[in-house]
This record gives sequence, structure tokens and C-alpha cells, in this order.
Amino acid sequence: MDRDRNICQADRKDGCDIKIIEPSVEIITPIDYDAIMQHLEACGRTCYKSEHKTGPGSAERLVRNLIKRGHESVLEHYSFTVRWIVDRAISHQIVRHRIASYSQESQRYCSYIKDAFGGNVTFIRPVQIEPGTPAYTIWESMMQRCECAYFDMLALGCSPQAARSVLPNSTKTELMMTANIREWRHFLKLRTSAGADPNMRYIAGQLLTVFKTVMPALFDDIERPDDDIEQKGV
Repeated sequence: MDRDRNICQADRKDGCDIKIIEPSVEIITPIDYDAIMQHLEACGRTCYKSEHKTGPGSAERLVRNLIKRGHESVLEHYSFTVRWIVDRAISHQIVRHRIASYSQESQRYCSYIKDAFGGNVTFIRPVQIEPGTPAYTIWESMMQRCECAYFDMLALGCSPQAARSVLPNSTKTELMMTANIREWRHFLKLRTSAGADPNMRYIAGQLLTVFKTVMPALFDDIERPDDDIEQKGV
């Protein structure tokens, strides 16, 4: 055990093998825009018994009108699942939205020393910290120290759930989030607003862009505030 601990310290003393990735988001649910619109139209027209008005283009017109009038309960009849790859700090913000279901990578059971994880702890760089700056040097150095401490604790015989106590907020995590359309709209309005955490706003903005592209009637009324996060490429 002492030998393994010494190897761990020697192999990672310069931290050169740490893995840093960008956050990402992906819609897992297959998107059939016309089918979604027709489903929501059937639900919405039940309220007014206006099924006789169904026809070409009627679904999108109805849904846009429902949103404009604030009758968004109809949007609760369809849900999507999204895969987030973010840091632990952002995941804590995501799971605060309670009208949703979550499945998240467990640091209690996932041992990052295993081949399935490439033998590395993976970290996500905060968008405010530019590579090559003094702040980035400090951040990267700390991630190296945290990874080394994590593997040293495993080498001492600690369990993953004990060793995780030294991992920082920048540690990568993966989670699935399933929510209905109304909740996704609420989520994106909050998490892309000017007052949101820049890291949350960055990744939520990516999701909003995708939603606007594949389901315009449901999301194109949500406006992102002007900011320079993406323009700066951070």
C-alpha cells in the first residue's frame, strides 16, 4: 500500500496528466417537431373543444397563442431528457429545479483511478478564467493537487466516497434531467438571465440555442441578455 502511495505521488507530482474539458449539453429525447406540436394541440384544444379547427399549421399557431396568453399548463403534457456534462458547482444549481427528474454520476461509487475514467479526475475550466493568465495557473495547479490527493487517499485504502472529499467544485460530473416543456422554459428564463452564474448562463445558453432551432414555437420568445461570454471564447 505504501508503494502504491509513493507511485501515485511520483506519477502526479507535476500534475501533467490531469484532464480538462469543456462543458456540454445534449438533448437525449428524439425530437419530432410536428408530432410534438400535434400532441400539444390535442391537449390544448380539449380546453376549448375546438378540435374542429385542427388543420395545416393550426398546431403551431395554437401553441404560440397559448404561450402568448400565459396558458402554459398545456406545455406540461410533453417532456424532454437532457444530458449535462458540467462541473459539480453547476450541477448543484441544476438540481435545485424540483419539477424535474435527475440521474447523476455518483462520486460515492465511481472510482476515477479505473480505466473507465482513463485513470484521471476530469475537471471543467470556469468560463471566467482564461488559459495563460495568472488566475488560470493558480486554478490548474490546485486541480493537480486535488487529483494527487484523491489518488493518494485511494492508495491508502480509502473508499471513493471518502476520497471524494478532497475534490473541488470544478470536478466534472454528468447528469440526466427530465422535465416538461413548461419547466424547461422556466429553467432557461432563469439560467440564461443576466444575473445567472456565468458558467450556468454559458451552458444553459447553448441548450436554449438548440431548443430554439429544433422547436421554435416553444422557445423562440425567450431572449438571452447581451453578453460577451461566447464572443470572448471563454
